[in-house]
Amino acid sequence: MLILGLNMFHADASAAILQDGEIAFAIAEERLNRIKHYAGFPALAIQACLDAVGARISDVDHVAIGQDKDANLAKKIEYAVANPGKLLNFLQLRRRKQQMQDLRSLLARSLACDPGSLKFQEHHLEHHIAHIASAFYCSPWDRAAGFSYDGSGDFVSTMMARCHETEIEVLNRVFLPHSLGSFYTMICEFIGYNRYGDEGKVMGLAPYGKATYCDQVRQIIGTLNGEFRLNLRYFKSIGSNQGMKVLSDGTVQLARHFSERMQEMFGEPRLPHTDITQRDMDLAYAMQYWFEESFFHLLGELHERVPEERLAMAGGCALNSVANGKLFSRTPFRETWIQPAAGDEGLALGAALHTWHSVLKQPRRHSMKHSNLGPEFSPDKIQRELRTADLKFVRLEREPLLQSVAQQMAAGNVVGWFQGRMEWGPRALGNRSIVAHPGLPNMKDILNARIKQREWFRPFAPSILAERQSDYFEHSHPSPFMLHVYKIRPEKREQLCAVNHVDNTGRLQSVSREENPLYYDLIKAFERESGIPVILNTSFNENEPIVCGPEQAIDCFKRTRMDALAIGPFLATKAEN
Repeated sequence: MLILGLNMFHADASAAILQDGEIAFAIAEERLNRIKHYAGFPALAIQACLDAVGARISDVDHVAIGQDKDANLAKKIEYAVANPGKLLNFLQLRRRKQQMQDLRSLLARSLACDPGSLKFQEHHLEHHIAHIASAFYCSPWDRAAGFSYDGSGDFVSTMMARCHETEIEVLNRVFLPHSLGSFYTMICEFIGYNRYGDEGKVMGLAPYGKATYCDQVRQIIGTLNGEFRLNLRYFKSIGSNQGMKVLSDGTVQLARHFSERMQEMFGEPRLPHTDITQRDMDLAYAMQYWFEESFFHLLGELHERVPEERLAMAGGCALNSVANGKLFSRTPFRETWIQPAAGDEGLALGAALHTWHSVLKQPRRHSMKHSNLGPEFSPDKIQRELRTADLKFVRLEREPLLQSVAQQMAAGNVVGWFQGRMEWGPRALGNRSIVAHPGLPNMKDILNARIKQREWFRPFAPSILAERQSDYFEHSHPSPFMLHVYKIRPEKREQLCAVNHVDNTGRLQSVSREENPLYYDLIKAFERESGIPVILNTSFNENEPIVCGPEQAIDCFKRTRMDALAIGPFLATKAEN
């Protein structure tokens, strides 16, 4: 049986496919069409899913979509009636979604097939149920508390659930316009980060700030009795077009979230690309502080309703790895399983899994042990691309390749590492990564000057051998998908100076041999060269979606000042090129 899951006409459009209940393949459209956070129809991702299982769309039994325009309709109408100025926009949004409903025609047109050949059953699933499904059904647990939170989806920003075996029982929804995601986005916009997806950048700025504005920001958001509420006098646009619009080319544009009241309290908003002031840092600090306080308050309420120690979590806000790292000390939960594609690309996988387990009542048999769900490329294909690019290279066996790359890193060089299947989700986890020495004081500046061109305040991440995590970090809960920030032990901070953030933390990836044997052995090889069981890991890209195919990796290697490229069994160096 084949089940195709889709996130379409929504930010981070994507597709995933299950074969007899197992996850066979999953990919975001942006990796294929190279448009970041693409929000149109994921035609290329759908074709890639079908190719991965050797099928045609006529072979698919079920198609599941992680959105439902009719979900929470009464609440939408209530909001529209209470806000007549936004009624027209609300109706236009609903009409646009209505036009997407003829899925068979969309698929037939994009895949050039006869609509009459399509036999699948169609399922629409509420946005946040799909998020929770993407986490719980991928976890190894038969029961857990379920939690999802983001900007918005199907007029909801937050959902709590009780998860057991194949069922997800919704316990509570927080409806728009109240949204922790919108709270975070609004302040990010005010301090000059107004592009979709910029919130993760500002999380790295927060530790540079002080508690100067915590009292003022407390006036913007409040918690009580397991809920939170926004002071809407500080906001614009929430709930009308859900804070964003999709342009004709599939790119996402945010509507302005902050009102003039923000300017009255904090002065003029910062313009993008201008100097960051202490005020901006202090606002980022206060934003992160009250985001965490609200998050922990909600988790306290969830635990009272579902007194489990295990938490399955997704939604775009679940990518806030700083909050994730603190929840063990601030809440009763002791274990987390967070979907690596916690943002909206994960809706495709959640919708497909929900169909298999909750709709078709199929038992739980599998858990997601790694995120390597995308395409891989044969050595012959890679070699052809290297020759087309006119690069000199050598072919190495496994151990010499590992040793050569480890020696490059130990010498202070920066290496593109392109191996196996591409990762699912926004993090490069050792298959589409740029790797380097974590203990060289100037390495962060080198990476930014030569390749990444990122803001000065954004940290790079450490990948560590799972069994050595407790030696270097003050928390032992694993973080295989780079979704937790922990304190680095004082005696290890100098060894990890290139990945040690200003608050002495690191957003770590714990790597086990079971999850990624080749990447694990690369870290072991680097440990033999340097004595450090950690490497610096950042995504293989330069202001673009993470590279997917070998031609993109080779192009990035050629146009940047990367020192070496390990791509499949081949090694190319700038010294030879």
